[in-house]
Amino acid sequence: MNKANELTKKYIKDIKSADVWSVFKILADFVKGFDELGDLGPTVTIFGSARTKKDSKYYKQAKKLASLLAERGYNIMTGGGPGIMEAANRGAHGYDVESIGLNIDLPFEQTLNPYTSKELTFDYFFSRKVMLVKYSMAYVIFPGGFGTLDELFEALTLVQTRKVTGVKIFVIGSEFYQPLLDFVEDKLLGEGMIDQEDLEMICLTDEFEHVVDEIEVSLSNQLEVLEDAGLKDTSYYKSLSSLRK
Repeated sequence: MNKANELTKKYIKDIKSADVWSVFKILADFVKGFDELGDLGPTVTIFGSARTKKDSKYYKQAKKLASLLAERGYNIMTGGGPGIMEAANRGAHGYDVESIGLNIDLPFEQTLNPYTSKELTFDYFFSRKVMLVKYSMAYVIFPGGFGTLDELFEALTLVQTRKVTGVKIFVIGSEFYQPLLDFVEDKLLGEGMIDQEDLEMICLTDEFEHVVDEIEVSLSNQLEVLEDAGLKDTSYYKSLSSLRK
């Protein structure tokens, strides 16, 4: 069966299924994610293209950055597929951390990579996206296509609207992303669609040590917030404090 027929078959199946059963599938996605990921310690989510080849500089960079973070004790979470996702899981593989892959059921392109220690498969993009951002203290965006850009702007929106707090957003690949950020600055900021502080949420860099150092700063800040809130006895505080230098 070709890709077009597979997509048509899936679309017809969705139309025929009753809305109430769709609700149960959505709930199942969320329950599965909350149950399996709720006890994660410090975690960094890495986004990027599923189409990136193993000999690409971005594949090698994602693997290297994931290794640096895993060496410091951070779990690595990705969308579980090939390309950048595989590189990041591969970089964390073998360290004493979780290498997490949150896969999506697609008729093409997305297959689970072999470098995960914990993996989940979701039926819906939106429930998977919630899990990718909910349990992480930093998002790292490598070059990618529509899906990666969707994840980047979703993360920016969540931080801008303060639906998530204390999260750092790093964009890797100056050569790739500079034209996009020029557009954001010239058009969105220039025409008053966003504020200067919104633009400053984005850290465009190619320096991996800078990314790791900034995440360490974020870790310290989150620990202070938890301490001020009287949450030193929680398992989450204890997992974060285990990485404090």
